[in-house]
Amino acid sequence: MQFVINPILVRGLGTYLYGAWRVLYSLNGYLWAASGRSAQALTWVIAHGQRSLTEEEKRRYVGSAIVVWFIFLPFLALVGGLGAWFAPTFLHTPEHYVWGVRAAAGLLTADAIALTLLSIPRSVLQGENLGYKRMGLSAALILASGGLFIVAIKLDTGIAGVALANVTGTVVTGSLFWKVTRTNVRWFGIARPSRQDIRWFLGLSGWFTAWKFVYELLTAGDVIVLAVFGSVELVTVYTLTKFVSQALVPFIAVLFEGSSPGLGSILGSGDHAKGIRLREELMAFSWILSTAAGASLLLWNRSFVSLWLGPRFYAGPGSMWLIVVMVTQFVFIGNDARIIDLTLKIRAKVLTGAASATLSVVLAAVSMRIFDDVIVGMCVGIIVGRLILTVAYPWLIGRMLDYPPLRQLRGILRPAATTAVLFAVAAWFGERVSADTWVTLVLWGVATAVLVTLGASFIGMSRRQRAALFARLRKIVGGANITRPGGQGTGTPGP
Repeated sequence: MQFVINPILVRGLGTYLYGAWRVLYSLNGYLWAASGRSAQALTWVIAHGQRSLTEEEKRRYVGSAIVVWFIFLPFLALVGGLGAWFAPTFLHTPEHYVWGVRAAAGLLTADAIALTLLSIPRSVLQGENLGYKRMGLSAALILASGGLFIVAIKLDTGIAGVALANVTGTVVTGSLFWKVTRTNVRWFGIARPSRQDIRWFLGLSGWFTAWKFVYELLTAGDVIVLAVFGSVELVTVYTLTKFVSQALVPFIAVLFEGSSPGLGSILGSGDHAKGIRLREELMAFSWILSTAAGASLLLWNRSFVSLWLGPRFYAGPGSMWLIVVMVTQFVFIGNDARIIDLTLKIRAKVLTGAASATLSVVLAAVSMRIFDDVIVGMCVGIIVGRLILTVAYPWLIGRMLDYPPLRQLRGILRPAATTAVLFAVAAWFGERVSADTWVTLVLWGVATAVLVTLGASFIGMSRRQRAALFARLRKIVGGANITRPGGQGTGTPGP
């Protein structure tokens, strides 16, 4: 849907306001973090205790999540209000756009306030491994929300109208999911939690809140640094160049999180050997998708951006190569972060992530002053800063699951070398080939992805790894076929 909406937003808002919208939307993630993250905590608590918790205990945890939301509400409103007022100053907004930007920031604050509360039923579905129950509804709501954005632009409501469309989509989506969850989860409801329940849940939510701030700095720090030390116009070029590659992250997260509740119950039962095998399968699946998508983008993203919006919105070959590396790196960081969440032992993850995110931002700001191409400099700083997590998260998982680091290292050398070679070859050809029409681009893009997938699976994986990967694919396809008669499938994770 974003493929259709983004060109409309760029044309309707203009380069400055589109860039401002991307920055405000990124900052909204920090506001959501200030909501207490009780919905995310609820997901992992239910997933971890899927087999062990009673229905009454689960209802008490739903009640705890709502209480925690109320506790954080005044702080969220205060931070959001101050942020909305000072947003034009931060964005160096021209005078005639000031109140529109403030209104948009205020509406995004309302969105953040509503989002956690309205995400609770979605969290219950995912925690109970019933995320597929919302696929059909999710698809329809994505289309409807996209339609609201288009209407806002057609009515010339500006950036404030776009923000209002976003809030409306959130409220409608959350309200409908309450009904879906009540229909599909027998025990779903609210029970009065004890003070002990609230204290424990508040402590866990506090760590998830801290992680959300870290996560937003990891994922949106690039946009914010570019806006502060570069320009809002550069944000527009960067985000449009990064558009397809960035879409890879939530796509893989959908597939990974679809198995997370099952993995959570395995880890909760103490079956570490089975948990390690499942992690290896999921990582292999993520690797093959990342490699195929990355190589295809290095070959064809220049043509995609040129056909989509025009060549002036393409950041260049150096930036593109670094963007693909940065996104691929983050896919695996995100996978391990989710596994650590399932153990409910996230303190070390949060503290390590905070150090890495802070270092990434500092290095990005410094590198932007060193490199002639500020986008290249920013990407280099982000990648180097994230190396801490590339090493630390597998090590943390190794400690939790008795998973020796040397075993992990031996397993990644061959795939990593394969990816490096394929990316280098794709980048070289990417500046020498082009597609002049959408039909040509789609045909060549699909062909490239298929060839890279086949090549990478035979070059970068052992026979045992290929067998495990194909078994995982059959399970995913089989699960989709089972749910198809009811019109449902695997849904996307909650925000």
